[in-house]
Amino acid sequence: MAGNFYSVRCGDCENEQVVFGKAATEVACAVCGTTLARPTGGKAEIEHEIVETVESR
Repeated sequence: MAGNFYSVRCGDCENEQVVFGKAATEVACAVCGTTLARPTGGKAEIEHEIVETVESR
């Protein structure tokens, strides 16, 4: 089963960015650099608001 992608809104600058639910590296906001997600070895720990789940294409 594939992981999901999530649209995450940065709590600092309101930028919305798509993040992989099983990210293997830290994911930073493309606008302000705030960490949006941290790897945990499985499902990533998403530290900001998840706006929606994005369907895989």
